[in-house]
Amino acid sequence: MARSRLMKRMEDLSLWLADEAPHDTVGELFTGFCRAIIRFEVPIWRASLGLEILHPEVSGWQHVWTDENLSVHAADRATAPTSESYLNSPTRLVDETGRPFRRLLETPCPDMPLLEELRLAGATDYVMYPLSFLDQTRTAVISFATRQAQGFDTASLEALALSARLLSPYLERHVLRRIAVDLLDTYVGPRTGQRIIEGRVDRGAVEMIEAAIWFADLRGFTLLSEQAPIPEVLAHLNAWFGTIGEVVEAHGGEVLKFIGDAVLAIFPTSGEHNRTAACRKALAAAQAFCQRAEAENVLRRSSGRPPLAHGLALHVGEVAYGNVGAPHRLDFTVIGPAVNRASRLLDLAKRLDQQVLVSHAVARELDQPLVDLGRHQLRDVEKPQRVFTLAL
Repeated sequence: MARSRLMKRMEDLSLWLADEAPHDTVGELFTGFCRAIIRFEVPIWRASLGLEILHPEVSGWQHVWTDENLSVHAADRATAPTSESYLNSPTRLVDETGRPFRRLLETPCPDMPLLEELRLAGATDYVMYPLSFLDQTRTAVISFATRQAQGFDTASLEALALSARLLSPYLERHVLRRIAVDLLDTYVGPRTGQRIIEGRVDRGAVEMIEAAIWFADLRGFTLLSEQAPIPEVLAHLNAWFGTIGEVVEAHGGEVLKFIGDAVLAIFPTSGEHNRTAACRKALAAAQAFCQRAEAENVLRRSSGRPPLAHGLALHVGEVAYGNVGAPHRLDFTVIGPAVNRASRLLDLAKRLDQQVLVSHAVARELDQPLVDLGRHQLRDVEKPQRVFTLAL
């Protein structure tokens, strides 16, 4: 491929990326890009895209395009950096050196199983380039393989290197947005994260919503913290929070915050889910959590460990949902009398030695039997409040 012709092709690719490329998802963009490379007469058979993100469970994503077929694979964050597939890969070498990697696949490749697999599938040449992201601390690579008899010629390699640089900024947009969304989902929850992404970041800006409020805490945590090693305490805490997060999300709620050993979650009403539906979801989540907690305690007793007790309070009402805090440090949360009452119910649950307390406001919305515990005084609430617990 003559150099002048190559440059014309790259100009066409640059215009295609700017004006015609699909940018909705990485998969659509990458598929279109590979098809464009083929149209520009660069003989690729397979292309792969490795992008690292910031997520507590997923290290990153690999998009593999082969003969018009695209597959996407997620890498587990806990195992990806030490896996054999990464340690014995071109990706590790490119990560460590920041330089392109190329190998003609004329002979077996016992040191790199991926390349041997490609060679056996008919590939003759393989090249990988680092993507020119502004942030070079995470994996961002693109690779190409060909079945052309002599491998990639010089002009094709120049075209691929340039095409990788042209594609980089468009891919980095996707990665940065994915990182932002994942971090917000992780630290503040998906509903709240979406509101922040939409620009609701003004201090004091709130909206009034109605929600069932779920307040829970771990009993005996102070004693556990005093007596157990820190790693054991963290393991208990993470297991406790993990179970709550799973059951709350499974029933349509959202964990808003972890406060020491306590958890605040909400089940908002919406056009599809009224006050009754929100209360039913919150109660179903509470029942599921109690079942999970009891099953865990059975295992703890069988292994000679003390059981973990908890308290959980359910209330419903209108809350202010939005930003409070200092000018440069905001918290997206819920505030209002309904939240205060849920907190006071949690205190009462401990005094009454009950795992779950349900307010009268929630009980009115439910069609299943509860145990009436009578009226009790809540701290800072003027009149005694009628409360309920779960029927055994």
